[in-house]
Amino acid sequence: MTENELSYKIIGAAIEVHKNLGVGLLESTYESALIYELKKLGFDVKQQIYLPLQYKEINIEKAYKLDLLVENKVIIEVKSVLEMHSIFNAQLLTYLKLTDLKLGLLINFNTPLIKDGIHRVVNKL
Repeated sequence: MTENELSYKIIGAAIEVHKNLGVGLLESTYESALIYELKKLGFDVKQQIYLPLQYKEINIEKAYKLDLLVENKVIIEVKSVLEMHSIFNAQLLTYLKLTDLKLGLLINFNTPLIKDGIHRVVNKL
């Protein structure tokens, strides 16, 4: 399955979560519900993954943390915020570059229309 096909399924799962839970809950709640929906679709989902980073001659064991990694192809950053900031996109793009992955989804569940809270971030896709 390509990254684009996978993202279509992920977005469908996010819509299902938003439809059932609405707005105003904690990120961890949306994250757990999204994992449930994605696993129900048969996807391999890893949660809260710490990844290392080599900085000059030192290895930083827990340099950054991904919210979700689906099928080892798509990074999902889950948010529940009143306002999206450009730093969220920049952070996700950095994660994509560091992992050499091509696609990330930034999903903010704290919006009346979930489609307004979904942002694709691409790295050489």
